[in-house]
Amino acid sequence: MSDTARGGSHQGGAGGSGTGASSGAAAGMAGPRPGGRGGHGMGGPMGGMGRPAEKPKDFGKTMRRLLGYLRPHAARLVVVFLLAVLSMSFNIVSPKIQGIVMDKLKDAFVARMVTAPAQAQGPTTLTAAQMADAQRALRSTGGKVDYAGIGRILLTLLALYVLASGFMFITQWVMSTVAQRTVSKLRREAQAKIDRLPLRYLDGRPHGDLLSRVTNDIDTIATTLQQSIVQAITSVIQLAGFVIMMVTISPLLTLIVLATLPLYILATALVAKNSQKYFIAQQREIGALSGHIEEMYSGHAIVRAFGMERRSKEKFDAINGRLRSSATNAQFVSGIMFPLMNFIGNLGYVLVSVVGGLWLTKGSLSIGDIVAFIQYSRGFAQPIAQTANIANIIQSTMACAERVFEVLDETEEPGDAPDAAMPGEIGGRVRIEGLSFRYVADKPLIEGLALDARPGHTVAIVGPTGAGKTTLVNLLMRFYEIDAGSISIDGRDIASMPRRELRGLFGMVLQDTWLFTGTIRDNIAYGREGATEDEIIAAARAAHADHFIRSLPAGYDTVLDEEAGNISQGQRQLLTIARAIIANPRILILDEATSSVDTRTELLIQKAMGNLMAGRTSFVIAHRLSTIRDAELILVMNAGSIVEQGTHEELLAKKGFYADLYEAQFAGPVTE
Repeated sequence: MSDTARGGSHQGGAGGSGTGASSGAAAGMAGPRPGGRGGHGMGGPMGGMGRPAEKPKDFGKTMRRLLGYLRPHAARLVVVFLLAVLSMSFNIVSPKIQGIVMDKLKDAFVARMVTAPAQAQGPTTLTAAQMADAQRALRSTGGKVDYAGIGRILLTLLALYVLASGFMFITQWVMSTVAQRTVSKLRREAQAKIDRLPLRYLDGRPHGDLLSRVTNDIDTIATTLQQSIVQAITSVIQLAGFVIMMVTISPLLTLIVLATLPLYILATALVAKNSQKYFIAQQREIGALSGHIEEMYSGHAIVRAFGMERRSKEKFDAINGRLRSSATNAQFVSGIMFPLMNFIGNLGYVLVSVVGGLWLTKGSLSIGDIVAFIQYSRGFAQPIAQTANIANIIQSTMACAERVFEVLDETEEPGDAPDAAMPGEIGGRVRIEGLSFRYVADKPLIEGLALDARPGHTVAIVGPTGAGKTTLVNLLMRFYEIDAGSISIDGRDIASMPRRELRGLFGMVLQDTWLFTGTIRDNIAYGREGATEDEIIAAARAAHADHFIRSLPAGYDTVLDEEAGNISQGQRQLLTIARAIIANPRILILDEATSSVDTRTELLIQKAMGNLMAGRTSFVIAHRLSTIRDAELILVMNAGSIVEQGTHEELLAKKGFYADLYEAQFAGPVTE
């Protein structure tokens, strides 16, 4: 990026893509910006069950491509699967072992029931089947509780729980490593891709959307890989394991439990379907509310200046009311899931209890089997709900992955020609012949433009807004490729020059300053790698920034916060000028470089810039015509064409378009 912003404050090319309507919106005159992705709020008792699932355009293709990023981690994924199987197997077998403990306690109790009447020589009321079971229990226990055996079983059970937890811990750790390495690769590819994308792409799309794709969407992929994959494996294993264990206890009771499966599926589908629209509305209103709040806070002074507080509050209340309504409905509908699951589970529980109780009295099942079976049947709903939840999450994740892949698949800026080279000695003569360019194919902007800027000359470019002044600068630096004609430096077409070296010839100071979070020293030194302390201070003095820098508490070590909000706009402008000075470029591009400083400082800067511009080709885009009177050549642009050119005096003498602009600026308002 240092090449494209060398010594300057470039932010986005032709006109940039920043929002310029914030002040109007802040005054309540415009609606809120549409909300971005706003995250994937889990919301509701069912977690992701109700989250708004954005569906991918091609689920299969996106899934296969994402799995390709997991292929290098195949061995780790196998380990994850095996450990998850072991962990869930220990959990699945635990209720069966608990049933054995219950049977031992029951046998001891029944044996005592038999021996007690015998010792008292009283009658017994046991049936023949119960008597046979009691005799078996008496033989196996001797009428005593097998505390040692129960203790061994409980220790075994404890060991199983510890092993299950340990394996699951390792599973999550390995999966976390896989997920983070995968998304780390995705982030690196996305960053490298953005560096290779043409400015046309970056200018034509909202910056917030691009940021959301390479941050929020990739974070969603990471969360899904880290959590949902393991959950999907364990849910399937748990569901299958529960069914197998129930079948081993009683096939008929298993059929009773499986009969409730369609009810679970129907309840899940109905709740997900009905909650979906409310969650989508909720996310939409959250985005609208966030946009409104951001605008109102960023334009707080303007809101108060225009007395729009009440209107702002009314708009907030309206959006907040819609959000409250949609959020209430979303939480309520999704909250029905657990009661429905419990109700269906209770139906199965009642049937299992009744039938199991009857078989227990007949001796067909032991009490331990009944206890274990009830635990399995009660946990049967959990993996079903988790599976439905994960299916929804994966759907949304594939949509996120698709958005990331769209960026990765964008057409890149063409590479430099194999024979690309720079002229041996750069004099700085810039010639433009027959240049034509348009942003949109059917809307001409610049047609047949010609220009000859000699070394050491200052070329001023003036004209109304939208005339193509900034576009011309972007074409000089090959931020955009021309449609026809040629631009040459010292006789060599810039299309045959390496972009990096070409852009290194230019120093830019734009009206919209760009400073990064860091010290003032680092921001000035950004213009040239390896700049010394003396050079940094000399550049600051030349830009008349040294005095205000030293007045700051930390001087050159003062850290600029986000958007350099802790210094004034004029001071930011001085720092970008110092950056351009330290870059020491062959060609200068100044776009209203002194627009944010006072008149006295402007005069001082103009003197400093005059020294800097000596012997260099300079392009000055100016709205204040007083700043370009001494230019060797003034180009007057209108509707993408040069309508006039000459010196200041020559253009005034022509009494044409330039003279009209000059008189409108200095002679008072224009009357029609």
